[in-house]
Amino acid sequence: MKYFIIVPDGAGDEKIEELGGKTPLEVAQMPVIDGLAEIGEVGMVQTIPEGVAPGSDAANLSVMGYDPSVYLTGRSPLEAASIGIDMSDTDVAFRTNIITLVDSETGKPADKTTSTAYEDLIITDHSSGDITTEEADVLIKAIHEKLGNEKIQFYTGVSYRHCMIVKEGSTDYQLTPPHDVLGKRVGDYLPEGEGTIKGAEAQKAEFITDLMKSSYEVLRNHPVNQARIAKGLNPANTAWIWGQGKKPSLSSFYDKYKITGTAISAVDLIKGIALCAGLDSVDVDGATGTIHTNYDGKAQAAIEEFKKGKDFVYMHLEGPDECSHQGDQPGKIKCMELIDEKVAGPVIDYLKKSGEDFRVLVVPDHRTPLCIRTHSSTPVPFVIYDSSKEQKSDKTRAFNETSGKMGKSFGSGYELADYFFER
Repeated sequence: MKYFIIVPDGAGDEKIEELGGKTPLEVAQMPVIDGLAEIGEVGMVQTIPEGVAPGSDAANLSVMGYDPSVYLTGRSPLEAASIGIDMSDTDVAFRTNIITLVDSETGKPADKTTSTAYEDLIITDHSSGDITTEEADVLIKAIHEKLGNEKIQFYTGVSYRHCMIVKEGSTDYQLTPPHDVLGKRVGDYLPEGEGTIKGAEAQKAEFITDLMKSSYEVLRNHPVNQARIAKGLNPANTAWIWGQGKKPSLSSFYDKYKITGTAISAVDLIKGIALCAGLDSVDVDGATGTIHTNYDGKAQAAIEEFKKGKDFVYMHLEGPDECSHQGDQPGKIKCMELIDEKVAGPVIDYLKKSGEDFRVLVVPDHRTPLCIRTHSSTPVPFVIYDSSKEQKSDKTRAFNETSGKMGKSFGSGYELADYFFER
């Protein structure tokens, strides 16, 4: 038996008046995935446990079979594992976005001409216009050169997503994801709290605020950002620090499910979860984590992993989530249609021709409603297809929120994973 999970990140949504009271999933043309639903199973699953923030870290751990309330130690440590950072038990990793701040008076990107206080700037783009990794690497190195030291170190990740490691650090801070506060004033969401560090004096959150402010001075007039502004692109004019945590420790995926597997994703978070669980991770050229990713390359990579003998492929696609954060309704719908055509179609066609039984699960990790442009904890729809157990065709079954409510219900993502893997 082969197993294939497709995770369109943030694809779940709410009904939208402009779409005739339908959700993006109900509007998107997805003949492959909806075709599986017609002869498979549909339902709803609560991927985010009560009391846990609806982040992609908790959600993807859940879908992959791990209880976030047990295994989640923070988002950034999982990303650090993917980057290849060897954390000690006393290190603390922080997600470091490079984001766009604009002047609250002019609405223009903050640069050397901006006199507005840092606290009064507006958080406008959590991804700096999907900045390239090559540009971001130059900026992160500039931050590290000016602000890094033996205790604090910065590492380049992918696009706008990077990492800061604090030696002998603490996790006891209240830090806000930038995608949760788009359009808001910086000063209302600065770090809070006082870190308690064993054997050392408490460290107030002001040290993180000071790093963010200092990064603004490093970046706002950097040549990379000057060039981006000249092209009409959003600059990455400050580092925004959040997502703290300590070294993760996941139990073996193979020990739990007795199958080998590979994760395919453009983002370090998913790669880190895979590596910490003992799965392989495959990088695909041109995989961006946006709607403009290399769908064909990702599909071919999945097929190659199955050909190599892997039992399981976890295919994560960030595009729907990024479109939601940007408030891009047409993009979100188009992204789902591309996933159906260019990823689900070719891989499922290969599995059908392989002659071996297979199971497919299509499930968002969480909802990212366009109306709020951030994550929610509301249950998401899923589709399961088993080539050995096709059901009587029912065209009322489809991959969307309305259809899902008529099917099975799971109280957690890891319970759905156990069901999918027939554990």
